[in-house]
Amino acid sequence: MTVNLDTRSIESDLATEIYISATPEKDTPLQEQAREIFSGIRDILHSTKAYILHERIFAVKAALESLYQTRTQEYGDLDDGISPSFLVAREGLSGPIAGVQVHAINSNSRPKAIELGGNLCGRIFRVPGRVYLTLSCISDQQYKQATAQAQAMMEKAEAALKQFDADFLSVPRTWMWLRDILSWYDEFNHVRTSFFTERGLIGAGTRQSMPASTGIGLRPADGSDCSMDLTAVLEPSESIRFLPAVGKQQCALEYGSAFSRASKAITPAGETVFVSGTASIDADGATTNVGDASGQINTTIENVRAVLSDMHCSDEDVVQVVAYCKTTEVEEIFNTCKGALPWPWLTVICDICRPDLLFEIEATAMPKQSI
Repeated sequence: MTVNLDTRSIESDLATEIYISATPEKDTPLQEQAREIFSGIRDILHSTKAYILHERIFAVKAALESLYQTRTQEYGDLDDGISPSFLVAREGLSGPIAGVQVHAINSNSRPKAIELGGNLCGRIFRVPGRVYLTLSCISDQQYKQATAQAQAMMEKAEAALKQFDADFLSVPRTWMWLRDILSWYDEFNHVRTSFFTERGLIGAGTRQSMPASTGIGLRPADGSDCSMDLTAVLEPSESIRFLPAVGKQQCALEYGSAFSRASKAITPAGETVFVSGTASIDADGATTNVGDASGQINTTIENVRAVLSDMHCSDEDVVQVVAYCKTTEVEEIFNTCKGALPWPWLTVICDICRPDLLFEIEATAMPKQSI
């Protein structure tokens, strides 16, 4: 076997949520890696009678066409026509493919496709008392300027939510995939902050209902300057808990980033804690351990575990995680310590949102006990 397939699942009377993390071993031919990844995911989905809710593929650009074709061949009728988020990374120690993440569901109901402007863009899943929605690779290239694309991207996601009488107040988690992040992250933050302020998520008299989020330097495969994924909880309504400050992290809005450090939402199989992209940043928002990859890695892990602890989550409750490393040198250092935690690691090489940040982690957890 040339691929690691990590599967985590949480079961309720309504549904079973399944998280799959597929990562290749190094020194294996690309085609063999791709075939084993997607055949392995297919076999898990068939054996659990589950259907995809959300899927992300991290790889170098040159591998994407092969991955697309292999995925189509191996999935067969599991491919519902909704594209996963194909995200362009730099090559890491495992080779051109960093890995694939799948969030799937088993229930008496099946997810249904969401269409926007004639294109399939996500899925909606309904069981009694629960309505869960995902959007994938939302982008808009009608404008050349990156900030105009970001504004259009936010509006496009909003339009998809409005089809179901929902808005961003129903969104506990977003992922912002930003090409050349270091050249325009401040401008992106201005667009997002203005958008959320205009929609009443933040500002005077609001509850600061900002989704947990990751903003990372991965290029969308469609060539756009930015794209986004999100999850939304439409029922039960107003059930999301937004946590602007939690663990050792203060509110990111204080230094211009409109996202919560974490959020908690009721999802089909229980409760889900979404931990935002987290790095080696102190209470004042300053980067710590500058130039020290090991120090940044250790501090980042401490920060994430502090959030999980505040949310009454154990290490065993983590169902999905991505470690973003700026270089393969950072990845080598990270590899020496990651085995200390039982998390389903997937490591991606890309730029972080600040020049002096070398490492970032995002995590999703489903606690066995109610919070």
